[in-house]
Amino acid sequence: MIKVEGLTRKYGAFTAVDDVSFVCQPGRVTGFLGPNGAGKTTTMRVMVGLTPATSGRVTIGGHLYHDIPNPGLHVGVLLDASAQHAGRTGREILTLGAKTMGLPESRVDEMLALVSLDKTESNRRLRNYSLGMKQRLGIAHALLGDPSVLILDEPANGLDPAGIRWMRGLLKSYADRGGTVLLSSHLLHEVEQIADEMILIGRGKIVASGTKDELLAGAEHKTSLVTALDNELLAKTLRDRGVTVTPAGSGLRVDTAPVEVGRVSVEHGIVLTDLRSADGGLEDLFLSLTEDTQRDNLSAAGAPAAATTTTEGAKA
Repeated sequence: MIKVEGLTRKYGAFTAVDDVSFVCQPGRVTGFLGPNGAGKTTTMRVMVGLTPATSGRVTIGGHLYHDIPNPGLHVGVLLDASAQHAGRTGREILTLGAKTMGLPESRVDEMLALVSLDKTESNRRLRNYSLGMKQRLGIAHALLGDPSVLILDEPANGLDPAGIRWMRGLLKSYADRGGTVLLSSHLLHEVEQIADEMILIGRGKIVASGTKDELLAGAEHKTSLVTALDNELLAKTLRDRGVTVTPAGSGLRVDTAPVEVGRVSVEHGIVLTDLRSADGGLEDLFLSLTEDTQRDNLSAAGAPAAATTTTEGAKA
């Protein structure tokens, strides 16, 4: 378990992380979401002792990271996939890690196979790796000591679609076996497919946390997109109830909540083939909660508004 308590990190007058508290439970993938510069990486660096906290603390399994003996056997970390000696091969990097942790060299072969780096690739020097290959090697290094906790910063960065799906399956199975996973990203769509819980951060502060359903519970969904076997009958039935209905592609756009459309279809025996909120759902919630931290102003149509010049005090 990871426990963050009142964590604050300041750089002079700039506060990168501001009184942050949350818990990551075993057997669950926790998504740590926020715009670039929101404080995610700074929080993770404090977790693993790379950056001192100004105040507050982080414990992993009840211990500060620097108090854990042979921490690689307990906590797997991937903060920067390029933070290895560029002149070493992938195999050499993992071999050094295994020797440091007191692991047999056979563990290196197991991890290379796990992340699908073949013999030729593993003997290639890191400077010649693509970003996706570096990410795979970094995940292998994080898993080398068979830890109970994983702390991963943007692990999907550089992976192709097949690699992202592979990573999702890997981390989900790890959590299913009782592991604790903290996964940071600014890519909401990727995280919501794997995370059991999500923590949203903006300007160094936690702005929301919970499961996807909990986060959306308070959001209003007043417009629906629906397709039925008989769209004309559904449209007439809804209009008879005073609901505004307009055609939308192969279906209808309805000015009422999906649950109300569902009730009408059941009452009148109308078979639906698709029903969902027309509102942005989690993405809109995320953007609304972090709107003062976004670099780009988004128009109602979703296109960037006129650019403005900003100065970023620090990068988290």
